[in-house]
Amino acid sequence: MSGHNQPQPAFVVTHRMVLGLALPMTFGFLTIPLLGITDTAVAGRLGDAAALAGLAIGAVLFDLIFTTFNFLRASTTALVAQAWGRGDHDEQEAVFWRALLTAIVLGIAIVVLSPLILKLGLLLMAPEPAAAEATSHWLSVRILSGPAALANYAVLGYLLGRGKAKTGLAIQALINGINILCCILFGLWMKGGIGGIALATVTGETIGMLVGLVIVLRGFATRNPFHRPDLLDRSKLKALFALNSDIMIRTFVLLGAFMVMTRIGNAYGPVVLAANAVLMNFFMVAGFWLDGLANAAETIIGRAIGAGHKPAFDRGVWLTGVWSLVLAGLTSLFFLVFGAPIIDFLTTVPEVRLMAYEHLPLAAATAVCGFLAFHMDGVFIGATWSHAMRNRMLLAFLGYLLALALLVPWLGNQGLWLSLNVFLILRGVLLAAGLPRLRDQIF
Repeated sequence: MSGHNQPQPAFVVTHRMVLGLALPMTFGFLTIPLLGITDTAVAGRLGDAAALAGLAIGAVLFDLIFTTFNFLRASTTALVAQAWGRGDHDEQEAVFWRALLTAIVLGIAIVVLSPLILKLGLLLMAPEPAAAEATSHWLSVRILSGPAALANYAVLGYLLGRGKAKTGLAIQALINGINILCCILFGLWMKGGIGGIALATVTGETIGMLVGLVIVLRGFATRNPFHRPDLLDRSKLKALFALNSDIMIRTFVLLGAFMVMTRIGNAYGPVVLAANAVLMNFFMVAGFWLDGLANAAETIIGRAIGAGHKPAFDRGVWLTGVWSLVLAGLTSLFFLVFGAPIIDFLTTVPEVRLMAYEHLPLAAATAVCGFLAFHMDGVFIGATWSHAMRNRMLLAFLGYLLALALLVPWLGNQGLWLSLNVFLILRGVLLAAGLPRLRDQIF
């Protein structure tokens, strides 16, 4: 190793370290729904129902594509954190370059394939002709942000792996802030309509990427990736693609679980479907809190493994787990107490409100039932135990399908929500059960 690499001293995991890594990212994630609200509010003021429907369909398609590629962020965080633990600065830089090049290649591929993606998406969603036209217009502009959006995953992953969560938050806030301002400017003030809303996002992502690259590259020994002899190292690339593909399969299964839930809910008619959509917001908000702590676990566990420091690993697992449970408990309690007025705010339809009140306890329980799944995901990604994580996710999904087969015919929509909670519990328990053996293999 070069003189640029020095082993990190053994480090102590503290409550302050956990919250210092988790909270900035949580606030960063919370700006995402704010952005969605702004897009919807601007589209809603265009005086065209088709524009609003087109935006909603386009956003679902875009989120589906880009949630799939979130593995870029997760794998970059884990590999950079492990290199940090070893004190290997060269490898931290190499991991970033590999992630960035992968992001740009995938981003360009998405842009090239966008006509096909749009055609398939519209076939899947089957919207009205006017809404389909609005979706096509929005997505054809929005998709241009593909390379920048994926590059931002690489930037954020690198910053989190280095423990720079506050810088990550600043970039997220910058992207979403520019997006919100440009959305109002392009969409309403300059009368750009739905195309203006899409252009606002492209602007935010591109500026965010440029600022992120300046911040990251400022500390690099070499700013030309092709000066790195190990950049396209076959074994390193193979490990990266194996890790990425496992995380991607896990994400597909997770998306599949939610699609199955929507599909079954659809069979109960529009009132149940609308009530479930309102209540899913509670699970999404809980997810933002728990994702922040999962990110903290990725960084701490990656560093502990890189440094070969078992006490830091054990304490990292324990403290991130305790805080996950505390926040999940507070979130569930908050929704149980204030859920009804939140439902009233989200919908004005009386039947939908009544249906949502009825299922509120099960929706509020998702935070507590899911805390271990989110937490263990963070631990397994940080440790790069992606095969084990993927296999246990598939097992949990089988358990979910079994729960649906047993509970839905018996309990209807209540059975649907119960099955979701069973799925979340199964994911957490199956991962936690495999943890001691995997830890003993590493240390």
